[in-house]
Amino acid sequence: MKIDNHKLNLLLAERCMSITELRCKGLSPQTLTRVRRGEAVTPKTVGKLAHSLGAPVAELLKEEV
Repeated sequence: MKIDNHKLNLLLAERCMSITELRCKGLSPQTLTRVRRGEAVTPKTVGKLAHSLGAPVAELLKEEV
């Protein structure tokens, strides 16, 4: 699964958060780097990220065509 960075940035802005604040929510720096690079992550990671942002999982995913 891949996270859409544009959608992630919008959610972070809406919640007045930085990407580094997600570390305090249980996401490792390595995982956040993988997300920012557009690399695939596990469903568990997507779930943690969505939970940390208070958003549905589908709102974070990159649309594959």
